[in-house]
Amino acid sequence: MNFRPLHDRVLVRRVTAEEKTAGGIIIPDTAKEKPQEGEVVAVGAGTINEKGEIRPLDVKAGDRILFGKWSGTEVKLDGEELLIMKESDIMGILEGASSAKKAA
Repeated sequence: MNFRPLHDRVLVRRVTAEEKTAGGIIIPDTAKEKPQEGEVVAVGAGTINEKGEIRPLDVKAGDRILFGKWSGTEVKLDGEELLIMKESDIMGILEGASSAKKAA
């Protein structure tokens, strides 16, 4: 994939939601809500302040983040569904979260 977001935009891959509840009930696809957790794939250069200087973004590729339910624009790149959103739509970075949790 050859995509680079502009300015303060971030490209995010949603983390797959759990398919079972804590009690072991399997949730069908139609009842699942889209996850509000994702992994940053790519980031833009940053925003330009009043002095004309570029302020880099606080997130970087590989960060696990939480974002608002209706945040971002869904796009399909190389057959994969991704989100493009502004940095201001990101609520926070999940510290210590690894990609290993996603595979479990």
